[in-house]
Amino acid sequence: MSNIFNTLYRQVPAALLGAGLAIAMLPGASLAAGGGGSDDAATTPTCPKGKVYEKKSKKCVDKTTSNVPDEDRTEYAYTLAKAGRYQEALDMLDTLKDPNTKEALNYRGYATRKLGRTDEGISWYKKSVALDPKYAKVREYLGEAYVVKGQIDLAKEQLTTIKSICGTSCEEYRDLHEAIEKPSKI
Repeated sequence: MSNIFNTLYRQVPAALLGAGLAIAMLPGASLAAGGGGSDDAATTPTCPKGKVYEKKSKKCVDKTTSNVPDEDRTEYAYTLAKAGRYQEALDMLDTLKDPNTKEALNYRGYATRKLGRTDEGISWYKKSVALDPKYAKVREYLGEAYVVKGQIDLAKEQLTTIKSICGTSCEEYRDLHEAIEKPSKI
């Protein structure tokens, strides 16, 4: 009996891994890199250039389609940015009806910073902070921008603020703490 159990024990994980790989290889199912506890960038598929992922239909549609809500466009811009497609992320944010949300401003800052325009990124982050000072994700990215500039004291101020928002166990705190300790990782 234990031989059967051992055989199944070894085969089930392999079968599940195979199924996961098969799903990941489906057309249009490439997953962007993650990076945020409450965001869906890790699970939103990326689409070809000029397209946007529409959650309702679960399809890639032309980015000029008017029935894709700003929330989907904003989330998709972040997915593109996390996948390293920074200019496309900015282009997607340019299609928003309301570009002045805390998320849109934060993601614009993120993509801009990743394109090497750190000071411009900081200005977008500060606009997001002005809309919601308790938005931990923007505090994390603002702190990372300060690390890039070598302004560790300002990064640590953001870390302290994040701690007051969500404690030391939230992803934003952990990620910024790591960036401060190991700046080469950002």
